[in-house]
Order: sequence, then C-alpha cells, then structure tokens
Amino acid sequence: MSSLIDFIVKDLLGQASILIAFIAMLGLLLQKKSTGKVAEGTFKTLLGFLIMMAGINIIVGALTYLNSIFTHGFGMTGYITDVAAIAGLANRELGSEVAMTLLVIFAVNIIIARITPFKYIFLTGQALLWMATIGAVIGYKAGLTGMPLILTGGIFGGVMAVLMPALAQPVVRKITGSDEVALGHFCTIGYLVQAAVAKVVGKGSRSTEDLELPDNFKFLQDTYLSMAVVMIPMYLIPALAAGPQFIAQYAGGMNYLMYSFMQAIQFVAGVFILYSGVRLLLNELVPAFRGIAMRIVPDARPALDCPVLFPYAPNAVIVGFLATTLGSIIGMIVFPMFGLAMILPGLLTNFFAGGTAGIFGNALGGRRGAMIGGVVHGLFITFLPAILVPMLESYGFVGVTFSDSDVISSGLVMGHAFQGNWLFIALFIVFVTLIAWFVNGKSTKHHEGKVHETL
Repeated sequence: MSSLIDFIVKDLLGQASILIAFIAMLGLLLQKKSTGKVAEGTFKTLLGFLIMMAGINIIVGALTYLNSIFTHGFGMTGYITDVAAIAGLANRELGSEVAMTLLVIFAVNIIIARITPFKYIFLTGQALLWMATIGAVIGYKAGLTGMPLILTGGIFGGVMAVLMPALAQPVVRKITGSDEVALGHFCTIGYLVQAAVAKVVGKGSRSTEDLELPDNFKFLQDTYLSMAVVMIPMYLIPALAAGPQFIAQYAGGMNYLMYSFMQAIQFVAGVFILYSGVRLLLNELVPAFRGIAMRIVPDARPALDCPVLFPYAPNAVIVGFLATTLGSIIGMIVFPMFGLAMILPGLLTNFFAGGTAGIFGNALGGRRGAMIGGVVHGLFITFLPAILVPMLESYGFVGVTFSDSDVISSGLVMGHAFQGNWLFIALFIVFVTLIAWFVNGKSTKHHEGKVHETL
C-alpha cells in the first residue's frame, strides 16, 4: 500500500508533465472527443510542457553558472535561497509525510474550487512540493506527527493553492486579455508588492513593449536579439571578476570568456525554447481544461507556472530580472546592517520571479513600474528569507533558506501560529490584504503595448 501511494504521489502527481497531460486527457474525455483527438491533445500537452521544461532547464543551467561566477568573482558569502537543498534534507526524515501532504494539498484545492467561487486548480507540481515541504517541516518541528501533521500542512497548502491565483487573477487578466489561464506560482505576494509600487510610480509611463528605436537599433526590437545584448555583458563582467582559473572547472578547456559568452547565448536559446513550449501547451491545455470546468469544477481555470506569462511581455521579463537583481544586491548589503542575515542574490529566483514581477509592474505602471517596482521587489524577496533564517536555523537548517515569497510567508505564518504569536500573523494578513486591495481596486491604465502581437 505504501509503495502504491508513493507511486501515485511521487511518480504520477510528482511528475508535473504527466499530471498536466493526464488533466488534459481527462478534460478531452469529459468532452467526449474521439479517441484520436484525445490522444493528440494529450500528447501535444505533454510535448508542450516538456519543451517548456527543456527551455527552463537550459536557463537554469546557464543561470546556475552565472550565480557561481557572480558569487565567487565578487567574493560574497552568506545564505543561499536554495529550496531544493531544504527539500532534500527534509525528505530524508519526512519523505512520506511530504508526499502525503502534497496529495492532501491537491485534494483540498479541488474541494475548495468545487464548493467556493474561487475556481482555480493549481497545476505547478514543483511549487506544490515546496509548499508541502515547508508545511511538513514547520509542523514536525512544532511537535506534530502522523495524520495531524499531514492534514495541517495539506489544508494550509490547499488554501494557498486557491488563494494565491485568486489574488493575482485581476492583474493576470490585464496581462493576457482573458480569464482562461491563471498564475500558479508561489511568489504571488512579491508580484503584488511590485504591482502596488508600479501603480504608485507608473502613472503615464509607456509599456516596456512599446520601445521605439532609431533605424540602426531596430534589430533590438527582436526579443531574442535585445535579450542577447543585455545578457552577454551580464555574463562577461562576472567572468572577468571570477577569472580563468575558477571558470576552468566549467569550461572544459575553452577560453573562459568565450565559454561565458556561449553561456549567455545558451540562456537566450533556452528562453526561445521555453516560449515555444508555452505556446504549444496553452493551445492544447486550455481547450482540454474546459472539459473539467464543465463537469467537475464548473468555470475552473488552470493555474500554471510563471513562464506561461513570459510571451505576453518579453521586454518586461528582462527589465524585471535586472531590476530585481539590483534590489537583491542592495538588500544583501543593507539588511545585515540591521542585524539580519546576508541573503545572496539567487539569480534563478531573480529571473523567474523577477521576470514575472516585471510583467506585473509593466501591466500597472509601464516602464517605471517594471524598473522601480522591480528594485522594491528585489528588496522584498531578500528581506523575507532573511527573517525566516532564525526559525530555520532553530530547526537545524544552516546556510540555506527558502526562496519563494508565498512559501516563506506560509512558513512564517505557520511557525508563529505554533509559537502563539498571533500579532505577527494578524499584521501579516492585514499587509497582504491591503496590498491585494490596492492592486486589484480601480486600476491604472492597462499597459498592453504590443503584448498580443508577441503571441
């Protein structure tokens, strides 16, 4: 029985590509499509997701290298935001509990979507895993075991899996121009912070997608060429600081600057592949998902991983990435002066979360919203893991902390709840409520720019 549960939770539900393909198949079956159409839609959904993940893996590899030379080249030491390292440590002790918590999160998500007006099905498997991990870790260290541990983390995580897409949806609707897709990424509080700043500073600012360039620079209007122009120096400058001896371990005999140049181009290639996968995935998944919406959860929306928004505002992705990185560097320097842990910039988080936050900022505040809001976003996602460090250290996790703002927030709320610190929880809920109310109230001008032309 235990091995069957592990197979279902880890090998099926734990594989995001299989889970999403299965959901697409279920949707097509509920619509009574022909066998051929079911097979085609299921396969193309699986293929689109795997192409998207192939692009993400290329980006992750290129950014992991950049993070390494950046950290070494500029001599930084501190805490890294490495959720995978914490998950690995937690699974040694709590592997079954984490798996069962993940299963409960998904079940609670479906139940809430079925019986409430919040019709969101969270489909980002790895994000649910991180939420299950922190729920199991915090609960276990507070003394819970067995079913109380699993249910506590699972119910809390299931609520978050519905609440976060719901809070983000008004802005997602502005970005995509429709209600067919939601955002399933546990960095939503950070996105709302950037959107709030953008709404304040971005009045009248033009969209990042409406850049008008002189004739000699019009080639930069191509998303991938402009991305390369930005990313090449982003790699070469840290490479010069790190030096040839350090980079030799990666370069395999190639000149260290040429290797760094090629990593920058690899990054751009990864983004190209990612966008191709996103388009194929959406073309198949959204129509198939209507079958589930009609039968199991009426009017349900699939909440997908953040790269699903990237093609809608590719310039904002790069602006958000760079601005978030700048903010995280400032936070790394400033926050230790106030007794907080030094959090090293996590360039993976900065790209995926920062890029998405940049899209949010552009939607509500144009270029200024993407740039200024991005710096604030970088500060925010550096501050949150810094205040989580003492709690994690008391649980035996040294040198690492979580990265995603919603996951960290969940850990802080659950940890303080077990400690009876209800004032912190009340203040945090008020903060999130006010930010969401401000962002989703009467919005400023929608900066669509050339969004739909991109798709």
